[in-house]
Amino acid sequence: MPIGKELGKSKDEKDKDQARNKYVLIEESERKRILNDIAAITHGFVGADLAMLCKEAAMIVLRRVLPEIMAKEKLSEEEPIPENVLEQLMVTRKDFLEALKAVRPSAMREVLVEVPTVKWKDIGGLEDVKQQLIEAVEWPIKNPESFRRLGVRPPKGILLYGAPGTGKTLLAKAVATESEANFILVKGPELLSKWVGESEKAVREVFKKARQTSPTIIFFDELDSLTPKRGLSSDSHVTERVVNQLLTEVDGLEDLYDTVIIGATNRPDMIDPALLRPGRFDRLILTPVPDVKSRLEIFKVHTKNMPLKSVNLEKFAQISEGYVGADIEAVCREAAILALREDRTAKVVEERHFMEALKKVRASVTKEIEKAYQEVQESLSVARAKEIKEEKPLYMG
Repeated sequence: MPIGKELGKSKDEKDKDQARNKYVLIEESERKRILNDIAAITHGFVGADLAMLCKEAAMIVLRRVLPEIMAKEKLSEEEPIPENVLEQLMVTRKDFLEALKAVRPSAMREVLVEVPTVKWKDIGGLEDVKQQLIEAVEWPIKNPESFRRLGVRPPKGILLYGAPGTGKTLLAKAVATESEANFILVKGPELLSKWVGESEKAVREVFKKARQTSPTIIFFDELDSLTPKRGLSSDSHVTERVVNQLLTEVDGLEDLYDTVIIGATNRPDMIDPALLRPGRFDRLILTPVPDVKSRLEIFKVHTKNMPLKSVNLEKFAQISEGYVGADIEAVCREAAILALREDRTAKVVEERHFMEALKKVRASVTKEIEKAYQEVQESLSVARAKEIKEEKPLYMG
C-alpha cells in the first residue's frame, strides 16, 4: 500500500497542502509585524474603518493579481475560480499601505490632510534644525517611555521662523512623515470669521480633533496672521479672542496628550509674546539661510533625478550666496527648461544652462535680511519676559 494511503492522504492531497502552506499561510512573526505596523499608523480609525481597510486591501490584490492568473490559466468569467488559484492570493503590507490612500479615518474626516511624503533625506542641509525637530517631535511620539523614565515633559510647541523659502513648511511635512503621526494643517487666516465666536470655536474644534486622534501634529502656517500682538489692532478684536483661546488650549487645564504644535512664520516679531514663553512654544528654531555646504546638499537633492553633463555642483554652491532652498529649486527647474527650449528631445542638462538660469533667478535674501533674522533670534532668546512686561494696554477703564 502506498505511504500516502497509510497516512490517510493521497500524494496529490499532500502536494495541495504544501501549496496551501506556501502561498496562503504567512509566518506568524511576519503576520504580527505587518499588523503591528498597520496598527501604528491607523490613528483615528474606528472598527468600521479598519474593516473597510482590510476589504480594500483584499480588493487591491484581486485587481492586481486576478486578471494575470485568469489569463495564464485560460479561465473565463463564467467558470468558478479553482482553489489552487485562490490560494495564490496574499495580502501584503504594501497592499494595506495602498488601501490607506482610499480609506480615511472617521474621526478626522472634517480636518484630515493627506499625510505628506517628504522625508528627511529630501531636505538638503539644515542638520541642526532637523535634529532639534527629531528631539522635540519624533522622540516623544515614538519613545514616550524615555521621557517618563527621566521625569520630564516633552515640548508642547515649536516655532519655525526665518526668511521666505528656507524650508519651514517642508520641515513640518518631513517631521510628520517620519514620526508617522496624523497631520492637521491650519492656514492662519482660514480660522478667522466675521461672526462673533466662530473663530474661537474653530480653534477649539481643531484641538478637539487633535486630542481624539492623537498622536497628532497641528501645523499653523503663517502663525503671525492668526496671533498678532494684542492691544495693537483696531478691528473688532477677533484676533485677540483667538489668541486668548489658543493660549487656553495650549496651556490650559486640559492637557495635550501626544499632540505637538508647530508654527511657521516669516515675522516672529509680530506674534503675541505670551505665546512664545516656555510651556507654550518651548522651542524657537531659526531656519537659517543655507551656507555653502547646505547649498551643495540642496543642489544634490534637486538634481538627483536630473541627467547632468559636466556640471560642477560645488562651483554653483560657491557662487550662489544668498540663495535659499526655494531659489535653488527654481534654478534647477529653469536650467532644465532652458535645455528643453534649445531641443525638445534633450536628454541632458549642461553647465551653461545652470549659468544662464542663475542670471534669471536672483537671490531672495540679502546680508541685511540675514542679519535682521539673527538679531530677532537674539531678542527672542533673551527678551521674551521683558517684552511681555513692557506691553501696556491702550486703554484701561
